[in-house]
Amino acid sequence: MSSDIMPRWVVLKFGGTSVSSRERWDTIASVVRERLGEGLRPLVVCSAFGGVTNALEGLLEGAMAGGFQQELDEIRAMHISLGEALEVDAQAVLAEDLSALGRLATGVYMVGEASPRIRARMLSLGEIMSTRLGAAFLSKVGLMAAWADARDALTSQGGLGLDAHRHYLSATCDFAPDQALSERLGRLDAEVIVTQGFIARDPAGETVLLGRGGSDTSASYLAAKLGAARCEIWTDVPGLYTANPRLVPEARLIRALDYREAQEIASTGAKVIHPRSVAPALRHKIPLHVRSTPRPEVEGTVITEGGQDQGARVKAISSKTGVTLVSMETAGMWQQVGFLADAFAQFKKHGLSIDLVSTSEMNVTVSLDPAANALEQETLTALVADLSGLCQARIIGPCASVSLVGRNVRSVLPRL
Repeated sequence: MSSDIMPRWVVLKFGGTSVSSRERWDTIASVVRERLGEGLRPLVVCSAFGGVTNALEGLLEGAMAGGFQQELDEIRAMHISLGEALEVDAQAVLAEDLSALGRLATGVYMVGEASPRIRARMLSLGEIMSTRLGAAFLSKVGLMAAWADARDALTSQGGLGLDAHRHYLSATCDFAPDQALSERLGRLDAEVIVTQGFIARDPAGETVLLGRGGSDTSASYLAAKLGAARCEIWTDVPGLYTANPRLVPEARLIRALDYREAQEIASTGAKVIHPRSVAPALRHKIPLHVRSTPRPEVEGTVITEGGQDQGARVKAISSKTGVTLVSMETAGMWQQVGFLADAFAQFKKHGLSIDLVSTSEMNVTVSLDPAANALEQETLTALVADLSGLCQARIIGPCASVSLVGRNVRSVLPRL
């Protein structure tokens, strides 16, 4: 099919709960047919089945502790059971991947440890296995489906100058438009292409992960690279709300948001979309649609440039827990040139990303988001030691943060 007549792409991302039952896969097939009916070409991006990534983590821990067969059998049983529900022979479809998982677990057992490189290879198999079964199911129900390896489409940025944990387990990827990728996928003999979220490849060809929640980011990366008509994030709730509906029953669904508002809501605690998924869509003006797999009839939240501009107002209240604070106090920072630069350099040295900053004449307190940082105790201890030459530093936490998100919020503060 020549590129000048190829239908425009639509990227459909389905999370773990959205790919974990026959009922949900029937919904996925229905959505794919609807998009084909709109004249679009679907690229389906899937997470691992619900619970599988945690099970793979358990397999790693078991292998390092000296035994892993029970965990391996449980993971195999989870996939065979879902394969039976999908009427797909999982044992045959996943034979190579299950064998690879067993070999990797044996290697970890033999050496008694798992490097970030091995951890990335093992965890990636969750997405690889779910998409192999998904592609087989869509073909079985009459759709021309092809399986594609996301590692052939997404390449991480930054070399091994990064620490190994960040390089292999929390990678970021380039998302510049890629006509060659679009043409390569377009040449596949398929109506719908099924690929993985969460995984990519580094410049040396090694498997890397985008971090927990990375499937949203994968979908946004791919939508930007393909110049997609839109990117749809399908999850277990209909969209973004004015507050967490589990905590505030009166919370309302937000029908339209600006990219920046959505990113603030996500980064300050909403779990519906990953904060990193917004930037690629914003850069290339790809609309993001947040939809519900259990309730596909609900239109959900649409995220675009400008959203519904209703002037200055609070759009949402969000919160997150597990936040770590670092308090830095000294009388010497008053009118001292370069104090913040010197202090923040220590956070950079330890690979820590600062979230929020509060300053006064004698104190600077910053927050560290556990979703963006690996907050091992030894890292925090080393940070405090390095900061001690500049100030009196102490760790406070775990804490919670509550945020008001909206447009021109400062102008409405007197009314709040």
